[in-house]
Amino acid sequence: MVKCFFKHCEFLRRAGAALGAALLMLLLLSSPARAQLTIEIIGGGGAAMPISIVPFAGEADFPLGISGVVGGDLTRSGRFRQIDGAGILPRPATAEEVNISLFRTRGADAVVVGSMRALPSGNVEVRFALVDAVKQQTLTNMTYTVTQQQFRATAHKIADVIYEKLTGEPGVFSTRIAYITQQGKQHQLQIADADGDNPQTIVSSKDPLISPRFSPDGSRIAYVSFEDRKPVVYVQSLLDGKRVVVANFRGSNSAPAWSPDGTQLAVTLSRDGGSQLFLVSATGGQPKRLMSSPGIDTEAAFMPDGQSLLFASDRGGTPQIYRFWIGEGRTERVTMEGAYNVSPQPLPDGKGMVFVRRDSGRMQIATMDFQTRQVLALTPGPMDESPAIAPNGRYVLYAGQSGGRNVLAAVSIDGTIRQRIGALAQQVREPSWGPLL
Repeated sequence: MVKCFFKHCEFLRRAGAALGAALLMLLLLSSPARAQLTIEIIGGGGAAMPISIVPFAGEADFPLGISGVVGGDLTRSGRFRQIDGAGILPRPATAEEVNISLFRTRGADAVVVGSMRALPSGNVEVRFALVDAVKQQTLTNMTYTVTQQQFRATAHKIADVIYEKLTGEPGVFSTRIAYITQQGKQHQLQIADADGDNPQTIVSSKDPLISPRFSPDGSRIAYVSFEDRKPVVYVQSLLDGKRVVVANFRGSNSAPAWSPDGTQLAVTLSRDGGSQLFLVSATGGQPKRLMSSPGIDTEAAFMPDGQSLLFASDRGGTPQIYRFWIGEGRTERVTMEGAYNVSPQPLPDGKGMVFVRRDSGRMQIATMDFQTRQVLALTPGPMDESPAIAPNGRYVLYAGQSGGRNVLAAVSIDGTIRQRIGALAQQVREPSWGPLL
């Protein structure tokens, strides 16, 4: 029998032998299903841009305002630090009312102002403007008409606009994240806003759930469930909750990865012996084997162009990362240094990848540039795994440890900004980051 080096393979092997023990070791306890995640900046942000977010005129008339959520988003990104502008009177609500010299005196490089006003229809008009205090010009001026239930989503959209105007990169505050929790014998697949708010349980089962992956358009999620006492790959709609069985063949079915067009999944199947990579329709059907090797091939991830995929394999004796060109049938080894490199995730621009490496016994999140082959460790370990890249390529969400607890964490792609994500008494694992919507 081939020795199993990989995280999900080890889970499957132990599940087959002693399912209860595997659950205790590989799926972690969490707080109740709707417990909210919190995000704490624990490093970096030294070069953050100073920005003043003035409380919006009229927002005190509503249970949830807008400016506080916008400020929280920008601050948690690590790219901005807030300059208090609440004491500047009269308080500006439009770009024309901003006294740039006063804000510059306080050190602000940018100023956000706005207003909220109830409409006769019952909706709310939300206006905001972003002023570049250094160049003394208005960068954007926008109006939204929304319901009160849409306040938080609107705030995330505003933060995305501000982030992009000031950094040149798309913001990801309106995206969602997925993760796995467990409470007692109950396992949950949950999704939440990128700031950890609005958690929702998508699947709840007394059996393990692993490997959640958002579809490219964010409308579906693939995952592995053990509810039939074996690993089976499902795809579930986030719109109506309906799901289909994608892979339920003899042996184990695991590690789903979406093709960029959302029509297919790469999966790891053991139906023909060993663990090998197959392509299968996202609606189910007969799988197509991609390649054959004497080792374990798993943890596939499509490159952005869909022409090739990355995967982990021990075919060379130790777990390493390879690239397979689907049309050519050609395979190339990517990682050359170290005895343990797994869990590859390509960057959105296709120029590099994020992966897990073991260095001096410590599991770390690292990046590699494909052209230079330069490797940069982003996290210190000791047990960091399951990287998920933000759709703008700026941040990496991963599972780590802090204070004896298992938590989610995030790090910027250059390693300078770090965050810890969790909740009191909660432990979570297996993150996935949804697409830009």
